[in-house]
Amino acid sequence: MRILHTADLHLGQILYQYYERTDEHNHFFDQLRQWCDIYKPDALVVSGDIFDIQQPSAAVKDFFNRSFVSLHLQFPDIQIVIAAGNHDSAARIEADREVWGMSGVKLVGHGPSVDAATQPDGWQERFVVELPTGYIVVLPFVASLRSDTLQSLLDYVDQRNADGRPVVMMAHQAVSGSDTTGHSDVGNLRDLGIGDFGTGYDYLALGHIHRAQTIGHPLADENNEHSSYAAGIARYSGSALHVSCDEQYPHTVSLVDIDRHGGTVELTRLRIDELRHFFILPPNGTPAASSAEEVYDMVDGFCRETGSGYIRLRIDRRTPIPVDFVQTIYRRLEETGNEVRFNPKTVFENDDEQPEEAVRPVFEIAELKQMTDPLDFVRKMIDSFPELDINQLEEDFKEVENEIRKGQES
Repeated sequence: MRILHTADLHLGQILYQYYERTDEHNHFFDQLRQWCDIYKPDALVVSGDIFDIQQPSAAVKDFFNRSFVSLHLQFPDIQIVIAAGNHDSAARIEADREVWGMSGVKLVGHGPSVDAATQPDGWQERFVVELPTGYIVVLPFVASLRSDTLQSLLDYVDQRNADGRPVVMMAHQAVSGSDTTGHSDVGNLRDLGIGDFGTGYDYLALGHIHRAQTIGHPLADENNEHSSYAAGIARYSGSALHVSCDEQYPHTVSLVDIDRHGGTVELTRLRIDELRHFFILPPNGTPAASSAEEVYDMVDGFCRETGSGYIRLRIDRRTPIPVDFVQTIYRRLEETGNEVRFNPKTVFENDDEQPEEAVRPVFEIAELKQMTDPLDFVRKMIDSFPELDINQLEEDFKEVENEIRKGQES
């Protein structure tokens, strides 16, 4: 069985509240089509976070449709399997399920119910894709995913897999021990231990963490183009694009070959050529810029010599910054036609003499939308406000809730 594994497309992302990335996603899909043509996989699996927000615009939805319809028409023999992630609306993905299913494309938005494992067999069918070469178990993001549910799915496949075909499981989850460098919204997913996924899969195709990695194996392995493993490995393919300038590592699509169930997994890392790379000016290891004019000269030089990419500035904190500094940077970049793009979150260094600033938690929009209890936000912020008494706040909230309930009952 051969699959192409990718995840975390984040279609429709507006970077730094200003730059849309349609051409970058087009560039990614061009490469994906080339790899489908060259390697002819049995399946293309996309493990969640198809969209960047839960209510994408009509233009973004149209881009999704056109991109995957194009793939399906060009490669009708490749099974496309798409699972919803925590950035996606499960209901919106699910609403398109039957339409896409008419052309053989598998979309799964909603996950199994909490008590699914206690139900009679049959519910598992909607989460399993059977191919002549193997099985794919499809798991979208589920906030309270239970290990007995996962094992029930794998047992269901095992009962039908008399000829020992490979088994791939997809999941959009945070796995304990994974490297989350550059990833700001890990906190909105409950970590699962790798053992919680059960036994019986040959390859666990993970999404959510943007850094490509094979769980339990050194990150240094990512420098290799090929690796061979005993079946039963779990891997993040990594995101399709660098989603922030903190993701200073290669991004890949995983080409996976499995000879048989319980056999050998051959992994090939297909390096994604990013249309625009991320740069820090000046580069790390070089003293931070010490004057506004030095920064302007660096930006002008980058535009002349490189001409494309996202830039973030490193500035000595003691440097006098004019009030029109950011506007000046944007003006200088206008001539590039948005080919050089600016991250306004400047890195300030040499701040030993400055008072330490409180580090505020960073929240993704999807995470905030999932906070149904106001106290969830307070609990995440509590370290920044040591004067707050969380126990007293909880008691006060309960008292308010009781008063509201009494009013409703009367």
